[in-house]
Amino acid sequence: MTMPGPTIAVIDDDDVVRDSLKALLESRNFAVTEFDSGRQFLHWVADATAQCLVLDVHMPDMNGPDLLKILRDRGNAIPVILITGRRDRETDERARELDVVAVLDKPVAHTVLFATIEKALGGAKR
Repeated sequence: MTMPGPTIAVIDDDDVVRDSLKALLESRNFAVTEFDSGRQFLHWVADATAQCLVLDVHMPDMNGPDLLKILRDRGNAIPVILITGRRDRETDERARELDVVAVLDKPVAHTVLFATIEKALGGAKR
């Protein structure tokens, strides 16, 4: 039995997106934890083992950049990949300010996602 690879946390309010990302990442032997909101993730983060976040930009209640700002203010430097279906200049500017690995447009191409995760994890070969 193959041991799971690094843990990726997927945070997206859309069940279909979360489920498909989970299945895709698990097909590449990543361990996946999934959350439907930033608040749900914040309740878990104290015990977090994730090495990378795949984080939706536009969510109700707390958007991705706001969640990321909270994490950064707490000193959490986890690599983050933002995903969005509605990209704009403000998103790109906040992404730079918050030191994200990349902002990817939905639907995310599998090859682009895997290459970006590899970059986020420091180039470790899977």
